[in-house]
Amino acid sequence: MLKVGIIGATGYVGAELLRLLLNHPKVKVEAISSVSYEGEEISSIYKNFYGVTNLICENQYEVIKKCDVIYAALPHGLSEEIAELVFKGNKVLIDLGADFRLENEEDYKTWYGKDYKFKDLHKESIYALPEFNRDKIKDSKIIANPGCYPTSIELGLMPLLKNFLIKTDNIICDSKSGATGAGRGLTLKSHYPELNENFSPYGIGSHRHTPEIEECLSKIADEKVQVTFTPHLLPINRGIVSTIYCSPKSKNVNLEKLHKLYSEFYKNEAFINVLPLGETASIKEVKHTNFCNISLHLNHRKDGIIIVSAIDNMIKGAAGQAIQNMNIVFGFEETEGLKLISFGN
Repeated sequence: MLKVGIIGATGYVGAELLRLLLNHPKVKVEAISSVSYEGEEISSIYKNFYGVTNLICENQYEVIKKCDVIYAALPHGLSEEIAELVFKGNKVLIDLGADFRLENEEDYKTWYGKDYKFKDLHKESIYALPEFNRDKIKDSKIIANPGCYPTSIELGLMPLLKNFLIKTDNIICDSKSGATGAGRGLTLKSHYPELNENFSPYGIGSHRHTPEIEECLSKIADEKVQVTFTPHLLPINRGIVSTIYCSPKSKNVNLEKLHKLYSEFYKNEAFINVLPLGETASIKEVKHTNFCNISLHLNHRKDGIIIVSAIDNMIKGAAGQAIQNMNIVFGFEETEGLKLISFGN
């Protein structure tokens, strides 16, 4: 059994990782850590683990020592030191934070206000969107798990960009996410009276996922891509819907041909569903799964293409995709531990 550990196990993403990994047939969760709850049983923090596991939160160095694979579910700026120790130990780090997502150091400094501490490690890391970078993921020891919003947007646009079918100078990405995307830390915007019966955009023109989206889409398209990205906070627990507006390079787009293109492009992808024409992707069908549902639409008045992409931000947008990446690295079936079905309601 592969020994895995989670650093940052008491955040929402860390706890979701633990829940999924405990049911993975090829791994054993050997150790977990939490700065806030060191020495405490995870079941005393998350009651859903009562009767399931007696794991106690240790310090992160014990996790690194005991495990072959280390998941880091930490705020940005905290994973580089861990990566150095993991890399020296010839182990695998799957980082769910932002530290290794951007290749461009200047972009990282601009958007996150930090310099790289261990520059050589960034040359060893790979941006791990499986449907795009699968072959490179197999050989990497430092896996940069994509962000939740970028995952929904990149998967929605990849077939169009790979086939050079749309203009790349101003793609509009309008995304909505459940409150777990804001993390477990208490903030005013996630306070119940502020969130309940409310719906609002945030990070307008300044959200840190913007450079990640543009960098990945530019690699997919093999040319510079610019987006206008605006996220919104929904008064629900989980899920993301991204509505993406783009302009085709040629007029008179045929929706049936577009659907055929997407269906063919994703036909071998276990977690991508291209919905039948006339249907619209929504959160309910993907919640608690590793699926990304995509629906295709046209703005007939302006010859515009509209893509709707739906994922569970906690699973395909975080923990599930991280496990999918682990499966790729170690040669497991990509669906191992991720054969999840939405509750449907």
